[in-house]
This record gives sequence, C-alpha cells and structure tokens, in this order.
Amino acid sequence: MNHCSKPSYTGRFAPSPTGPLHFGSLIAALASFLDARANQGRWLVRMEDIDRPRCIAGMDISILDCLAAHELTWDGDVRYQSAQLRNYDEVLQTLSAQQALYACQCTRKQIKASGGVYQGTCRDLKLPPEGNALRLKCDQPVTTFTDQLLGPVEINDPHALEDTVLRRRDGLHSYNLVVVVDDIAQGVNHIVRGSDLLTTTAAHLTLYRQLGAQPPLYAHIPVAATSSGRKLSKQNHARPLDNNRALQNLQHALSFLGFSNIAENHSTISALLNAAIAAWQYNKIPKRHEIIVDGAESTYHNAPES
Repeated sequence: MNHCSKPSYTGRFAPSPTGPLHFGSLIAALASFLDARANQGRWLVRMEDIDRPRCIAGMDISILDCLAAHELTWDGDVRYQSAQLRNYDEVLQTLSAQQALYACQCTRKQIKASGGVYQGTCRDLKLPPEGNALRLKCDQPVTTFTDQLLGPVEINDPHALEDTVLRRRDGLHSYNLVVVVDDIAQGVNHIVRGSDLLTTTAAHLTLYRQLGAQPPLYAHIPVAATSSGRKLSKQNHARPLDNNRALQNLQHALSFLGFSNIAENHSTISALLNAAIAAWQYNKIPKRHEIIVDGAESTYHNAPES
C-alpha cells in the first residue's frame, strides 16, 4: 500500500520486545495505524526496550515480522529506546536545573506500608541522586484533558497524581520519562492506545508542561480482557498471533473496534485495510474501558462478546 505522508499528523505504535504480539497488541497497533492513515499521516514504530533485563533477544525482529505479515507498514526507521540513553539523561539534567527533580530512597515496600500512595517523603531531604530514584515534583499535576474518543476526562487516581519516578533506583529510566522524551523527539502528536494507560496521561501531560512542549492528542481505546479487570497481556500468557492467520486476526480486531461490517466483506489484507482506512471514525469505537473476549486460547477464533 502506498500512502502519502502529511507532516501535520504523526502517530506511533511502541511495543516492548518482552514477548510476542498478541490479540491485544494487534488491536492497539491496528487502531493507531488506521488513525494515522485515515488522516494521511505518518505511522512510526518504536521499540520500548528500555528495561533490558526483561527484553528477549530477537523478539524485536519477531514483532516487526508480525506487523509486516499483517501489512501494517510503518514509516521511517524503527527507533530503539536503548539507543537513546543520552537523550534521557540530558532531559533529566534539564529538569534538575529547573529544580523540578529530587532524589528518593523509599522502596515500594515502604510506600505500600505507609498507605500505598507516595506522599513526598524525601522531597526536602536533599539526598544524593546516586543509588536513589529521581522523582518529578508534581505540585499541580495536570488532571484534565479531552480524549479524542472518550471526550472530557478527569483523573482522580492518587497513584497517578503523586510525584512521578523518572529514573529508578537501579538507574534505569522510567517509562513515564522515556515515552514523553521519545514522542517529543519524533514529533508524535497523535497517540491511540489502550485505556489501561488512561491514568498515566496525567503524569505525561505534567511532564510535557514542565518541559514546555506541546502535548499530543490522545485517544484511549478499549482493551481486550479475558475477564473483568484481567487484560489480555504477555504477563497473562496471551496466545501469540499466528502470522498465517493474519487476515482473520485483522478481521477479529476490526470487529472488536466496532467495524464488523468492514471485517466481513473483504478477502485480502490489502482490501480490508484500505476499506477500514476509508471507514475509520472514532464514533464507531465502543467507549468502554475493556471488552471481554473468549479465553486466551480461543481469542483469535471468536468475535468479542457484546
């Protein structure tokens, strides 16, 4: 498929090479791909391999092969977070110069014992950064935004509004730091992702504001779940996508997203995707946090429950 690019729209899909793509991954990839192409935009792929101990050797190639088998063709080079460490450190230095960071020695166990929500215990201790986590001061976190799918959103979860960890105690940069830095660096201005990440938007928007950067527009789509509150995921041993069933996988993902009429009427991947691009509208996607699908073993052979 040849699609013209339009600089005004840049979207992305950012999987972690910690396991193969599954049905839930496909939903996120497909939705972000369709949104980009429907807006004549660019669609980037980024490997979130910042947590090196959890990454599996060669899994990035497996993920890219899977996307290619489903004809979800990306623009430009694939960006690897593991190659961006200097960028992350430079942003931390900028935030430190703004006096927006402080070192924290609290462990998860200690925070849990004191109620589970971090209360700024180390803010005024002036601890050395070495061997400690670095947190962003979130005195006035951004708590409201307009979601492209859900409309006005207000985030009240105290865990999402606490001082955000940007570098862990073990020295690894946190997801909340690297995702924002990478999106700024790549000019990403539209993000379509699962609703399980909805509350993290508060931390991301707060960091965008601190860095003086324009935040992207967000659209949070339903996640696939095997039961209420149990998202289909690698941790839950979700069944990997079968590349030999790419057309069927895409048909089921489109049905999940509310486009069952498109899914049923095309016999090739190219025709299916082109029809889906032409039909893409947010108002067809269910405004739900999750949709229950049949068990992980049969997810790819059954339509989602209504």
